[in-house]
Amino acid sequence: MAPLGDGADSAASPNLVVSFGEMLIDFVPDVAGLSLAESGGFVKAPGGAPANVACAISKLGGSSAFLGKFGDDEFGHMLVNILKQNGVNAEGCLFDQHARTALAFVTLKKNGEREFMFYRNPSADMLLTEAELNLDLIRRAKIFHYGSISLISEPCRGAHLAAMRAAKAAGILCSYDPNVRLPLWPSEEAARTGILSIWKEADFIKVSDDEVAFLTQGDATDEKNVLSLWFDSLKLLIVTDGDKGCRYFTKDFKGSVPGYKVNTIDTTGAQVLQRLRRHLHHPEGRHPGAAHRRRRAGAHRQGQLDAAAAAHHHHRAALVAPRRHPLNSYH
Repeated sequence: MAPLGDGADSAASPNLVVSFGEMLIDFVPDVAGLSLAESGGFVKAPGGAPANVACAISKLGGSSAFLGKFGDDEFGHMLVNILKQNGVNAEGCLFDQHARTALAFVTLKKNGEREFMFYRNPSADMLLTEAELNLDLIRRAKIFHYGSISLISEPCRGAHLAAMRAAKAAGILCSYDPNVRLPLWPSEEAARTGILSIWKEADFIKVSDDEVAFLTQGDATDEKNVLSLWFDSLKLLIVTDGDKGCRYFTKDFKGSVPGYKVNTIDTTGAQVLQRLRRHLHHPEGRHPGAAHRRRRAGAHRQGQLDAAAAAHHHHRAALVAPRRHPLNSYH
């Protein structure tokens, strides 16, 4: 289970984003609005929120790498090849000969919302160990991005925590998208506790309004509930509000961006968090007021990009994540 060498140049970039976690196969009904039992056929598509982020960063002209484990099977090799084809450095990827690549069946209801059925008991991504981590890759990153699914069970939880400690010790910015998937957790309380257990380690956090409601057990439209998730060292909190757009919060200012009206195809992979990071960590000018205005304008513009990206997506998010030019049409 040696790391893969893919010849990508991204790992040498000073702005490398390393994405950690799961990548899997989504099986999506070929006719929307049907239950799994009613569906006559399924289309396979690459999935997994951390992998979607890595692919989208590369498509937007950034440098990305993925760190995770796959089954030594047809699906696992297919997924790693997709990473490489999308310009993602795969030297942090491993194959496991004793476990399969994770699968998920995803139903699309008539309103475009998702329902999941997972097959991962255990899947290869759950078996990544601390000893298998490519710590050198993590330490070369500018940003280390992760979700919460890798926190559900050992040994992957231990590997996740070790990777995060290595990133923090190296002064790397940490980015967290909890990506709540309750069917994977033993209970709702276990999910809430596990997700919040690493909350204050992040520099950037993106949550949906549903996740705010779940984590706070309160009304996500009430700003007091949203701000209960804030902590002093956090740099940016983004709350996505579905078709209503998103809200953003920093220590010094806050704002919101309306959504874009489109026909919903699928909400999977709609939020492309990496755009927030690529634009927020710019060198500041000498004048504090000018720096503040740039940060505020940058955060608001990123909110626009996030809302536009949410509107401009497809069910094969890792393959067709929007590029810069299509986003220009939303100015």
